[in-house]
Amino acid sequence: MARHKKISILIPAYNEQEVLSHLYERLNKLAGETSDYDFEFLFINDGSRDRTLEIIKGYAEKDPRVAYVNLSRNFGKETAMLAGLDHATGDATVIIDADLQDPPELIPQMLKYWEEGYDDVYARRTSRNGESWLKKATSSAFYRVLQQSTQIPIQQDTGDFRLLDKRCVEALKQIRESQRYTKGMFSWIGYKKKEITYERDPRVAGETKWNYFKLINLAIDGITSFTTSPLRISSILGILVSISAFIYIVYLVIRTAAFGTDLAGYPSMMAVILFLGGIQLLSLGVIGEYVGRIFNETKNRPLYFVEEYHPGDHKK
Repeated sequence: MARHKKISILIPAYNEQEVLSHLYERLNKLAGETSDYDFEFLFINDGSRDRTLEIIKGYAEKDPRVAYVNLSRNFGKETAMLAGLDHATGDATVIIDADLQDPPELIPQMLKYWEEGYDDVYARRTSRNGESWLKKATSSAFYRVLQQSTQIPIQQDTGDFRLLDKRCVEALKQIRESQRYTKGMFSWIGYKKKEITYERDPRVAGETKWNYFKLINLAIDGITSFTTSPLRISSILGILVSISAFIYIVYLVIRTAAFGTDLAGYPSMMAVILFLGGIQLLSLGVIGEYVGRIFNETKNRPLYFVEEYHPGDHKK
């Protein structure tokens, strides 16, 4: 009897006790309707402080398909996904959020394209229900900036919901950056990609763990991880300001030689000083972001620690 291909469904979870029952019910239904594959439900508990781990352990006791990795603390979703990829045992891995904004019912369509030879089947959102206009606008602006500043084709309105062939998983496991922007890494590794579209649903229950501060940090990580354009812009801006300042100095010398000195112009002088100081601080801030990332990478610390790993009893 031929071995069924195994599909690992990777679910990072942080304080998701309200949604786990809904998620497990839909995953269980999906696996029952897709009998040509063996499934592994791989939960990554990212230092949850509620009953998330307890609920996952309850599922693992009664369902051999459920595996889990309990991280020693909260390392963030990006690192939790890497921990999941490190422990996934499937021929392909599907990454999905626990909040069910990304419908598991799309997975059979992903499997269809995977069987046709695609290595990375990613889902692009055509709508973002439940999100504010500000979040939608800032997200769109971020993707435009990132696409224009890097040579890597970054997919817009595309999150982590995707199917990855095992060779994509192995490629991603080799990238051990401490400050990660996995959405860019999906594009960076290449391989044969296929897009499907869907309408994103609101959260089934609970509250989002992404506030604007975390989203800004993720955006900075994305830009600094895949392009040095901010450094180039700072250099060009510095050159333009220096040229403008030199021209203004020549103008002042000529005006003084022709008309003598005067004491007027204090406001304009302060404006120029503050403007130049602002440009310098901005440039130093950009340089500092890159230097800080160099500092973090050179420490070469382990990206995460596992407190407990339950591989499940699924078929090998």
